[in-house]
Amino acid sequence: MTGLLRLGGIGDEAAVSVEDQVRVHRELGWRWLELRTVDGIAVGDLTLVHVERIAELIASAGLSVPCVDSRIGNWSRPIDTPFAVELAELDAVAARAHLLGTRYVRIMSFPNASASESKWAADVLDRIRVLVRRAEELDIVLLHENCSGWAASSPERALRLLEEADSPHLRLLFDVGNPVAHGYDGAGYLSHTVDWVRHVHLKDALPPSGGGEAVFTMPGGGAACVTDRVAQLLSAGYDGVFCVEPHLTVQPHIHGRSVDRGFMRESYLEYGRRLQALLSGSGFTS
Repeated sequence: MTGLLRLGGIGDEAAVSVEDQVRVHRELGWRWLELRTVDGIAVGDLTLVHVERIAELIASAGLSVPCVDSRIGNWSRPIDTPFAVELAELDAVAARAHLLGTRYVRIMSFPNASASESKWAADVLDRIRVLVRRAEELDIVLLHENCSGWAASSPERALRLLEEADSPHLRLLFDVGNPVAHGYDGAGYLSHTVDWVRHVHLKDALPPSGGGEAVFTMPGGGAACVTDRVAQLLSAGYDGVFCVEPHLTVQPHIHGRSVDRGFMRESYLEYGRRLQALLSGSGFTS
């Protein structure tokens, strides 16, 4: 299966400032810039004035924002996080997403704290239903990522989220590398959920060993079968954006790690070029 890919990336893995994020993506020839943080500030915490300026800068450079990444239900927001925090985040991120020209907002499904499995499931489903009803009012689409939380690694749970929400305002984000990092079959997960995938993250990784964590690699250097998953998505009719999330120099869940900004930029550029070569070698164009 070959096809034309729309490539982009999560900007804060390339650079800290939005100006530098834009420059790196233009250098790669990519038109899509996903936003998670700018100047180290999460999208939901940026002022509206700042976001207006960011939107103007991105548009003037000929780029578009396919998705913004919220902290809702992520690794830092377990199920015992006060729900008011999540609702406030949703309102804030939605307003900023509209200014940036996208309706897609990435969420996760709340890691467990100390609840029983049944209590955890019930609370997650209750929260997702409320969040989706609010998303309908705000005219945004929540994209659940196969990462942290109750529905992270189970296609059955992801489908149950969709069933319980019963709304086009909840769909899925598939990260190609997360199955390797979290120990499940990516091809199998995707085969059950692909019809609901609206956005994709590309990363590669080697599985954890000896009780450690996954080791993230250059594309093609790990066990994520990146080109196979891309082919699987395209074969199923996926026509959305593929955004790289290398995790080579920046991993948001790891605190206290200082990274040289020049090294961030060069590592990201190398990642992008290697990905383009890998995809081109498999018959894909971008």
